[in-house]
Amino acid sequence: MTDNDVQPSGLRARKRAATRATIEQTAIRLVREHGYENVTVEMVCDESMVSQRTFFNYFGSKEGVILGPPPSLEDLDGDRFVTERSDDIVHDLVRIMASVLLDESIDAELLRERFLVITTTPELLGRQMEWMSSQEAELVNLVLRRFSVEGRTGDDLADEAAMVVALAFTILRYTLQKLFAESSPMPAEETLAHASALIRRIANGH
Repeated sequence: MTDNDVQPSGLRARKRAATRATIEQTAIRLVREHGYENVTVEMVCDESMVSQRTFFNYFGSKEGVILGPPPSLEDLDGDRFVTERSDDIVHDLVRIMASVLLDESIDAELLRERFLVITTTPELLGRQMEWMSSQEAELVNLVLRRFSVEGRTGDDLADEAAMVVALAFTILRYTLQKLFAESSPMPAEETLAHASALIRRIANGH
């Protein structure tokens, strides 16, 4: 394959990424300005200067462009969670979950605007919660893998793993709220650590 073969392919990929970003940014801006119920796919396409066919090829629906692609658990560094352990299993789990949602390659402002739209639109928030619930079983199994490596046994380990996951989701929601809704000056890693410390303080009763 020659350089001439590679360059057109790379250019097409960049154009696709730019088109996708334009549609996302436009859709979220329009929803912030007019409300989710008042924005149509036609409006987004007109503002983005793309055809509806192009829109649906990228996102499939109005809901899809606002929610964005769901994070894949396949992207979680599960092996690291299992093998590189600290004394705080909840914080360890939150860190790998956050690494998917807070990828540095993602436009931070777009992420913030998307979060604000989702959390202020009951329909979208409900969809996101459905996705989180659908991932719970896989996360519980990941925690149980770690328990197994640690040599732990007991009849209530599955319940404990489910509690770890529930706490991790709570910390993640708290962190996203701080970062985006309240514009926390702390970096994401510090905000996560602060949230984990609060959970430990509450658990210890002081």
